[in-house]
Amino acid sequence: MTKPRSMLVVLTVLALAWGLSPVAAQPAAGSGDGGEGTAGTASAQTRPGRTGWPDPGPLGPPPTVDVGGTEVPAANPYLGLLPSTYETDWGYWRRYVARGSARLAEKPPAERAELAYEELEPDDVLGANDRSVRAEPIPGFGTGTGEEPDVAIQGHLTQQPVAIRKIERSREDDGAIPLARQTRIGVGRAGIATTGRSGDGPHGENGSGSGDFDYYKVRVDENRQIIARARARGGSDIEPLIAIWDKKGRLRDFAFPRGNQVQLKTPLPAGTYYVMVVGCCTYPRNRFKSGSGTGAESQGRYRFSVQVSRPDRDFYAIDLAPGEVLGGSVQGARSMRVYEPDGSLVFGSRYDASFIYPDSTLLPGGGNAVVDHVVSTAGRYTVEVVFGAGDYKADLELYRTGAENEPAGARQTLFLDFDGERLNTNIFGGGGVSQLSPLSAFLGRWGLGPAREDAVIDAVLDTVRENVRRDLARRGLNDSFDVEILNSRDDPDPWGQDNVSRVIVGGTIRESRVFTIGIAESIDPGNLDQEESALVLLDLISGPERRPYSINHFLRPRSDRVAFIGQVLGNLVAHEAGHYLGNWHVDPFDASPNLMDPGNNIHALFGPGPDGVGGTADDRDVDCGVGRLSPFEPFKGFEDTLNRTAFGLTGGG
Repeated sequence: MTKPRSMLVVLTVLALAWGLSPVAAQPAAGSGDGGEGTAGTASAQTRPGRTGWPDPGPLGPPPTVDVGGTEVPAANPYLGLLPSTYETDWGYWRRYVARGSARLAEKPPAERAELAYEELEPDDVLGANDRSVRAEPIPGFGTGTGEEPDVAIQGHLTQQPVAIRKIERSREDDGAIPLARQTRIGVGRAGIATTGRSGDGPHGENGSGSGDFDYYKVRVDENRQIIARARARGGSDIEPLIAIWDKKGRLRDFAFPRGNQVQLKTPLPAGTYYVMVVGCCTYPRNRFKSGSGTGAESQGRYRFSVQVSRPDRDFYAIDLAPGEVLGGSVQGARSMRVYEPDGSLVFGSRYDASFIYPDSTLLPGGGNAVVDHVVSTAGRYTVEVVFGAGDYKADLELYRTGAENEPAGARQTLFLDFDGERLNTNIFGGGGVSQLSPLSAFLGRWGLGPAREDAVIDAVLDTVRENVRRDLARRGLNDSFDVEILNSRDDPDPWGQDNVSRVIVGGTIRESRVFTIGIAESIDPGNLDQEESALVLLDLISGPERRPYSINHFLRPRSDRVAFIGQVLGNLVAHEAGHYLGNWHVDPFDASPNLMDPGNNIHALFGPGPDGVGGTADDRDVDCGVGRLSPFEPFKGFEDTLNRTAFGLTGGG
């Protein structure tokens, strides 16, 4: 089945919010459980079981894609390199991940000693530990001698009481930032409640039909949060969506509806903001002009409230060392965040994506929010728990990366298989046992004869060695970095041995029965499971020139075809291996192409230079590095994909 238009346009709002047009955003053409212990002290205890996960809602039928008249499963977008994620049914995949994470969390935890720490800040107090400089240190937590690698934190988030004033329903037209309803929040009021109707304005279905937006103006002081809620009223069919814009029209946060209601909590810097309510899923092309919507979708009456309050934010300080993998999970609060010693956010989550980890994962999951971080620099890090009211339990766990705990000489082997392979693609969400075609079957689609296969393989190997070995050894911070790269042409197949992972380069969507360009078995922070598989399928990227995700799109008579094909395939191999070595996707629209960019800006990952032609002197060397986490996935922060990969490849001893 095809992706519903409504989700497509809402995802496109992210690109528009950063000043990108829909065309520019597409690939460019030519280019508590109660714990024991006293407040503020730590003591060893046994980990309690985790129960009570929220029901993620009905999963629904899995999305499929029509490929030449054959319906094949859509790939998991967290793990797959898709031609574009704009048409991804993100609602389905978030429910899929939530359901799987809940099941995974019910597996018996590893038997490890655990500290119990109780928050020092009294339950009815705000401000004692609500900044990183006031973070409560957790003694005895770490991987050093005499330290415990697990801690269970018992804490409490205090909800500041806010007086809510009922106000009359807004009069139309309030469909743009200059026309926003004056709530007087921040100017004599802290919160309001009202009713509204999406569809009654001049641009509802009985007017221009472009979509009816209702904007509410809110003033926020420093160290405050906006809490906005909307729900259908009187049997209305509306599925309300909330978005928050700043005075320059930039999107600051948004929330999808869960059925007929939605809630959004977000801390923001001091300033003036505009809270928008609309029936899902319509977006404004121009936030300053009424009538600029993409078409009226769900409409109807709703109840709405918005308030500004001081959130209780609890910070905890932990001393971390290079090569440690931090996993965190919180229940009873909705968000957890990890900050580096300099205060920069490296991973913030209001979501549990632990089902994306390997089945054998050691990292925690099953909470309202799950985080991970691979440490490359020693220092005092802080973990924040925020958004909620009442008691919470936060679990933090530490592990060592790669093969570090194995005997001296143990190292990760990365095997590139160009010969075609029979495997069960169910590990990627595919259709079962599949026979994949070899690389040689696709050379003619790039205008190459069989005699050029060795040259293509040489070019792929050179790119992979540069991406996965030379760059990481030269620029990475891991002194114990070690990896061996083997391939099916030159080496016996080592698959099945310890510490061997593989990337299969070959096959088609029809053969694998999964719609993707590439896909990995998991995202494995720290590479704690060293035996995993990934695919790089070759049908889409060897397709017609008119396809912007095809290598042929970038080839011209003057192109060095072998060099560019080797560069693209080597980058794709590094991307997929990068997932099971520990990386999430990063922002495809920032200024620096990254090997962990998703498919929306795939030409940047391929590496053609400013001339838009592949295989010429200005081609770019695309590498790992620091990038903002992808806006298409529900996390915030900056990920150092270079050092996450380098520390995932720690050698034994």
